Amino acid sequence: MKKVGLYFGTFNPIHIGHMVIANHMVEFSDLDEVWFVVTPQSPFKVKKSLLDNHHRYQMVLEATEEYPRLKPSKIEFDLPQPNYTINTLVHLTEKYPNGHRFCLIMGEDNLKGFHKWKNYEEILEGYDLYVYPRVSEGTIESQFKEHPRIHRVAAPIMEISSTFIRREHKKGKNIRPMLPQAVWKYMDEMNFYR
Repeated sequence: MKKVGLYFGTFNPIHIGHMVIANHMVEFSDLDEVWFVVTPQSPFKVKKSLLDNHHRYQMVLEATEEYPRLKPSKIEFDLPQPNYTINTLVHLTEKYPNGHRFCLIMGEDNLKGFHKWKNYEEILEGYDLYVYPRVSEGTIESQFKEHPRIHRVAAPIMEISSTFIRREHKKGKNIRPMLPQAVWKYMDEMNFYR
């Protein structure tokens, strides 16, 4: 049985913070693989700063190429919008009925608001959560503190954000060390976020 952690995000662009966390999950927890689930552009809120789905997926593909246990996923591109995490989990469980067990990877900041998620009880009934530390305000609900389905993984705290990268790149700052080399190359060639 392959245990797969799903790491959701717009990955606009994917950066070394994402890579460090995903790699930490496959190396230092019982997850066999991590799939980067690229969140599609919502047709309901078009964000000018959000690159086209295909380009963000391509950057994740480039970033994970040399890491056999890290994989890009565009599964949500084909699901009806707006989409909720529970739908993706159910869809993947149906698509891979044998040999895969899916789990959710999230930052501590997301766990603090998890009680507001659609069908969060259903998610916790059927799926494990792997939580990595984040610097954030607020508190974790007591129901999630000792929950048997919630696993804390002491991954490094990564304070790099895609927003910061886009903003500073636009100003002409060198943000290259914050990106996997292949991602920087793709981004630079395509002249993104300038």
